[in-house]
Amino acid sequence: MSQMPRLPGVAACPTCEEPLESGDNFCGVCGADLASAAPDAAVAADRPAPPVNGAARAGRQEPEDYPLPAPAPAPLAAASALAGPDVPAASDVPGAWDVPAMPDVRDVSDVRDVPTADPRSATAAGEQPAPDTPAGTPGTAGMGTNTDASSGRRLCAACREGTIDQDGYCDSCGHAQPRERDHMERELAGVAAASDRGLRHHRNEDAFAVSAAALPDGSPAVLAVVCDGVSSATRPDDASAAAARAAGQSLLAALPRGAHPQTAMNEAIVAAAEAVNSLAAEAGPAGRHDEAHQRQQNAPACTIVSAVVTSGILTVGWIGDSRAYWVPDDRSAPPARLTEDDSWAAQMVAAGLMSEAEAYADERAHAITGWLGADAYELEPHTASYKPDQPGVVVVCTDGLWNYAESAQEMARALPQDAHARPMHSARVLVGHALEGGGHDNVTVAVLPFPAEPGGAGSG
Repeated sequence: MSQMPRLPGVAACPTCEEPLESGDNFCGVCGADLASAAPDAAVAADRPAPPVNGAARAGRQEPEDYPLPAPAPAPLAAASALAGPDVPAASDVPGAWDVPAMPDVRDVSDVRDVPTADPRSATAAGEQPAPDTPAGTPGTAGMGTNTDASSGRRLCAACREGTIDQDGYCDSCGHAQPRERDHMERELAGVAAASDRGLRHHRNEDAFAVSAAALPDGSPAVLAVVCDGVSSATRPDDASAAAARAAGQSLLAALPRGAHPQTAMNEAIVAAAEAVNSLAAEAGPAGRHDEAHQRQQNAPACTIVSAVVTSGILTVGWIGDSRAYWVPDDRSAPPARLTEDDSWAAQMVAAGLMSEAEAYADERAHAITGWLGADAYELEPHTASYKPDQPGVVVVCTDGLWNYAESAQEMARALPQDAHARPMHSARVLVGHALEGGGHDNVTVAVLPFPAEPGGAGSG
């Protein structure tokens, strides 16, 4: 999960005494909000831990789960009102797009860069998306509910004995039950994505959108958007969901009308930024939407990475530290990382002030220097297009995955050999790789085979 300021250090949860690790914002066992508990940790450490049951839960402060209303798509015309890189206009690129050939793949380690089941549930990684899932949902829940066949009561997924009360907790052991966003999956022709809460965070603050469309010449275009809510900001789950949905809708509108993929990508990131900014406007008091006030209020924020794959061009766009990787089908060919992080560690390495190992070992490594949100100092979308000379797959993901496969070579080793033919299986394997590595963060990944092949348009 992307970070801005870190929370004060707390060695153990002040509610249930579960050992914590640096960067945890919620207790992985009881879900306590460590941001509010940290100042009182010294006092709470002297108190006996309350029993973890339904009665004790009533006195425990739980982090708020915000509703996820579908935000209105930002007008594409807004792109001209915000700063961004110079990209070609659609009218400047009639016919074939002029895109540089795929550059020589660099060793990402020099510049910074079977199937695994969900340990929480035997069914989590194996369930297929429901066939009637409406288009536009961030994903499909992968954790089924347990029901007592004789009584029809919903049973606890943890103890398998207690029943679930109205607030979503077991009335016997007190465990919170899985929510829809805890594990999500979505597969369309030519793209698949999976997202998981991980093993140590109270909720999933990542989101994704996957879609397919037809270009004006009838050739296919497949896209994926992955967003990571900034954990130190307010409403990070809302921010990531709003950004993913807005960017996906913007790309679906721009590509069929003939916009160059880089132009469409730039517009999509601007639309995502507008959607996240609107969350701050909704929450703020009337008449107080000035820039200084929004920064003071710690506005909702997230990172974004997106990829568009056509029959001949691969385009990526991003802000923050979520990443895109290229992995050729021929594993003897070198893989590549296609994005550069907007982060403290990347800046230290680029400036020559620290080695890569030193920078990424520092506790400030994941402090981001670019994000979407009303408190961002400037909006600078990064976009790039490539023409790979061979088939392969694009992996777009949050740092919840790449923390466990940081270099392009490590990502290629974690990705199944048959990823081009089985993108959903590969997305599940990559999520499982992160969970087996510790699952310290939310994990979201999308896998897009290149080149895109005809298979029907859709969205999710």
